[in-house]
Amino acid sequence: MAEKRNAVVLLSGGLDSATTLAIAISQGYAAHALSFKYGQRHQVEIEAATKVAQALGASKHLTVEIDLAAIGGSALTDKIAVPKNRDERTMASEIPVTYVPARNTIFLSFAVAWAEVISAQDIFIGVNALDYSGYPDCRPEYIDAFERMANLATRAGVEGRSHLRIHTPLIKLAKSEIVRTGLGLGVDYSLTHSCYDPTADGLACGACDSCLLRLKGFAEAGARDPLIYAQS
Repeated sequence: MAEKRNAVVLLSGGLDSATTLAIAISQGYAAHALSFKYGQRHQVEIEAATKVAQALGASKHLTVEIDLAAIGGSALTDKIAVPKNRDERTMASEIPVTYVPARNTIFLSFAVAWAEVISAQDIFIGVNALDYSGYPDCRPEYIDAFERMANLATRAGVEGRSHLRIHTPLIKLAKSEIVRTGLGLGVDYSLTHSCYDPTADGLACGACDSCLLRLKGFAEAGARDPLIYAQS
């Protein structure tokens, strides 16, 4: 039996990243899940990531602590109100205040470092360019540029021992398609957490952009979202 290829999978604990982890594992990779405690106000997602990694059978799960709250500039890391009850047109009209400056660049840089150490040539990230077109670091052109940079910036790449690939299996899928994909792969979405502004006891608010898009995705997929929401 051939040895599985290592891959690094960015895992936030949300719907998209859980589905991405399931996809990587279904493709035969030994998935090394990578999460970040970065000063986000919704740190309940770290607990969700741990549960998801265990349930799906990640080969390893590493949580790295960094402090993006020291920089601020986002509703996820600073004292800025999280937008609520917005329609899709408003969500897509501008880069939202929930954008964390350079977050995916920082996360992918850690992923590249770990990939080089474990001799992995594949990195998976659950970015999506349809439901969140406002995030500049979720676009295909950004991913392509980062992949080129990564192969210029690593010893393995320069020496020609490996060529890093950034996989974005969800980038062109609607949220409903992501839900159906995950359900087909056995993802237990009750373990995930998507809310940007959870209550003190960890309930999803049901009104932030992330909650609304998640609920819409389940509804359009004809499936029930197993999470309990503070606002229905």
